[in-house]
Amino acid sequence: MADDEESDEEEGPAVELGDGEPVEGAPLARVSARLMWGIEKSDVRRREGETVIRTPEGPRKLKDVLEEVDLTYFEKRQEFEDAVEDVIGTGPIPTNE
Repeated sequence: MADDEESDEEEGPAVELGDGEPVEGAPLARVSARLMWGIEKSDVRRREGETVIRTPEGPRKLKDVLEEVDLTYFEKRQEFEDAVEDVIGTGPIPTNE
């Protein structure tokens, strides 16, 4: 069994990481995971508003995105993520390369 563990270590990571610059901002899922649901939009803005999130158009502060969201209360995490994605869109996140 020890031989199996050693061979796994020699293979390297399961996912290759790129050599380029890291992408600016946090993934939306990471931000939403830090919150408790249901929550008011004003509480999200107070707690995470200064957080920069990744969007297909480049990094944006969450408080700026929330200004474009019509809902004032998010009952579930998915409701929050859907509302934010309606504003920022979905798709590949640009890199600096």
